[in-house]
Amino acid sequence: MNQPNLLLQPLQLNAAAEQAYRQLLQQLFSTLQSLPRPLVVGISGAQGSGKSTLANLLAAVSRAEGLGAAAVSLDDYYLSQAQRQQLALDIHPLLTQRGVPGTHNIEQAISDAKAVLAGQPVALPQFDKASDEPVAALPAQQLDVLIAEGWCLGVTPQTAAELTTPVNTLEAGEDSDGRWRHYINTQLAGSYAEYWRLLKPLIWLQAPNWDCVCRWRAKQEQQLWQQRGAGMSDTELARFMLPFQRLTQASWQQLPQRADCIITLDQQHNFASISGK
Repeated sequence: MNQPNLLLQPLQLNAAAEQAYRQLLQQLFSTLQSLPRPLVVGISGAQGSGKSTLANLLAAVSRAEGLGAAAVSLDDYYLSQAQRQQLALDIHPLLTQRGVPGTHNIEQAISDAKAVLAGQPVALPQFDKASDEPVAALPAQQLDVLIAEGWCLGVTPQTAAELTTPVNTLEAGEDSDGRWRHYINTQLAGSYAEYWRLLKPLIWLQAPNWDCVCRWRAKQEQQLWQQRGAGMSDTELARFMLPFQRLTQASWQQLPQRADCIITLDQQHNFASISGK
């Protein structure tokens, strides 16, 4: 499998990092080859962990090896602004911001995953973050492998006791009665749990800590500024990250037991180790 050499070139990695990425892709693709198809693979990881890059590369390697493969992000299933504004009116103002469980068309995600597993063509959705709106779906395609990636894949509901204490200033100040986080928890117990069950195997990119996650996400924002000449300020980004903190931290407690494959990242975003069940 020589395709990773060409696919990795745009990432501009140093020699050691490129070798590590090549070995990772080969190992993951070997695992996929050994499983009965069609299948829907999950890649979970905090913001900035590299899950989108890994999902797209793994799909590209699969296609180069003759499989029908595509990657989709949980982000592609975001509800429209109008739908989120209605949630804000009906449930809690914080639901205007996309991101947390409850702000996706999760029923569509379930339907798409089930279609792939049933051997049916699927038209995957797309979401434009610049306009903050869904755009036209991709043409329908027959897939052997769908790789779904998302920041909270596999995370399960927390206990009432865990929900009681705010994890940051956002929860303390804007969700003092806990309605927002209880709504998210209810979503995790419902349709999201059904979607998670369809993702086999589940791969988890394990970031070292929350500080690293914020630093890596800031680097992404800097790249957006370079590419588009626009983006969030440091203050805006810090506020944007707060809704993601609770479930990201919960993932470090939950996913070591739930993930089928764990890819551990070090402070410099390098692959430190890979382990599986």
